[in-house]
Amino acid sequence: MATPRSVLIKHSEHAHLMALLDKADPDGESLLFDELDAATIVADGEELSDVVTMGAEVTFLDVDAGESTVMRLVYPDAADPSRHHVSVLAPVGAALIGLRKGEEIDWPVPGGKLRRLRVTDVRHAGAGAGS
Repeated sequence: MATPRSVLIKHSEHAHLMALLDKADPDGESLLFDELDAATIVADGEELSDVVTMGAEVTFLDVDAGESTVMRLVYPDAADPSRHHVSVLAPVGAALIGLRKGEEIDWPVPGGKLRRLRVTDVRHAGAGAGS
């Protein structure tokens, strides 16, 4: 049984991401828009140590494949697959933002299928990460 989701995002990140979406292709960024639209917005000073936020290093499990992946969630201009820096506009980035450790989400993959992802660890870097 899936763990209930509670997408949480800080006010300043929400505003920055919504502005980013205003400039993006509306058809290609619907996953992130859906996540932001459903999110609970919290004050910037609120502690979200177990939540996937911008700049966080997240470990997640592909429940179906049994494979674990570590990546850092970044803004599009900082994306670098060779360093495992994944854009929040990528489907997996949009899927993971705002999730807490232990929460799960169904992630769309090519071919119209869904994979279940579970956040297993979240680590935060120093101030300014992911920008």
